[in-house]
Amino acid sequence: MPYDLIVIGGGPAGYVGAIRAAQLGKKVACVENDRAGGTCLNWGCIPTKALLKNASFYRAITKQSREFGVQIDGKVSFDWDKVIGRSRQVSGRLAGGVEFLFKKNGIDYIRGIGSLEAEGQVKVLLSQDERSEGTAETLILEAKDILIATGCKPAELPFLPFDGRRVLSSKEAMTLPECPASIIIIGAGAIGVEFASFFSAFGSKVTLVEMMDRLVPVEDVEISETLEKSFKRQGISCLTAHKTTSATVMESGVELVVQPNEALGEAKTIQADYCLVATGVRPVLPQIAEEFGELELSEKGFIRIDDRYQTSLANVYAAGDIIGAPWLAHVASFEAIQVIEGLYLDGYEPKKTGNFPGCTYCHPEVASIGLSEQDCIDQEVGYRVGKFPFMASGRALAANEREGFTKLIFADDGSDKLLGAHILGGEATEMIAEAGLALQMGATWKDIENTIHAHPTYAEALHEASGAAFGHAIHL
Repeated sequence: MPYDLIVIGGGPAGYVGAIRAAQLGKKVACVENDRAGGTCLNWGCIPTKALLKNASFYRAITKQSREFGVQIDGKVSFDWDKVIGRSRQVSGRLAGGVEFLFKKNGIDYIRGIGSLEAEGQVKVLLSQDERSEGTAETLILEAKDILIATGCKPAELPFLPFDGRRVLSSKEAMTLPECPASIIIIGAGAIGVEFASFFSAFGSKVTLVEMMDRLVPVEDVEISETLEKSFKRQGISCLTAHKTTSATVMESGVELVVQPNEALGEAKTIQADYCLVATGVRPVLPQIAEEFGELELSEKGFIRIDDRYQTSLANVYAAGDIIGAPWLAHVASFEAIQVIEGLYLDGYEPKKTGNFPGCTYCHPEVASIGLSEQDCIDQEVGYRVGKFPFMASGRALAANEREGFTKLIFADDGSDKLLGAHILGGEATEMIAEAGLALQMGATWKDIENTIHAHPTYAEALHEASGAAFGHAIHL
């Protein structure tokens, strides 16, 4: 029986799009080669957060227990297999949850690799566990509409390909058979600094190499600078403004030559047991039969779309990481819903991504949304800044999370509207939701100031920072 919609890819764009279409009464099939949930749920967002929670717990025991009045007699150790195993269990449980949602919503979930065979047709090379004895290896599905949500995978460096042993992608890094004595991480974006936090907490000697002049370079400069100071206090070596120029992979480890960006800087040779490459991603494009046509791609190889998320092929749409940055699960889900509601709700005009939160779950956490100070300068936007340090927060002090600050940016044009929020510290990734809602609603500093925030909470820092921007902060 023909489908209304076939989704190729079961990650945050694919499964969300499939479920939303089913909710709107459409007959849907979702084709996914891995387990439901895609990279995010199985090999990205979810398992890494489980690992980071393990790291946070171990860090608190080994480095903060005395401050909390807890006396530990004898040596504290960890079971690495259980550290890794818990993250896999969490992913497995959530993947099973998505599979249940497929069943609940009447979606046909097909394990295999989907390709575009012809207009309205998807060819599926079935995975081994999807086949029964005597059945064909492939099947042809038909649908009026097709949604491509095949995502991305880690990008290799030309001179340092992944080998799964000493040179790792993020996927191999989260299932290492041992806690590394030392590891070099190339790339200090969200993935790089999260793994730096994780391995450092368990005692690994971590060296971060970043070509840009600061950690998490997409964040506000002040956030980046403060995070680097914190990392250095934790014993993480940060080689910012350094480019990796060559590499030698040995049986026992990896040796890299890194060159400072300054022409006169002296090259360094660094060594470690492992090297994690976290410098970016590349698109996973579905195969397309020659007679069907060609997908129009961007210069970097991502799928081009129009205002309704339609590709250059008739009735073929795309959403999520496959259409380019930002490569974030929550953005992918938003885009998928825009595609589906644009297709199946009369008069609905799909929206493109506007303000979106960026969250990095290192220690301390980083979260942001909207404009940074540099954005305001570049765009010649008048602005005011309000900051509040967590050192002055009762809740943060009680929780022994004194590092960091909340920084809010408001328009200085008489409107006093919130333009951006930047948070470094405990619970930053939870706090950012309030700032996101404020931005979405066009809130002013007075709107935030007049909202009663419970005491004591981390979120009070948003209240205080809004007051600080206009000289009204009480506790600063």
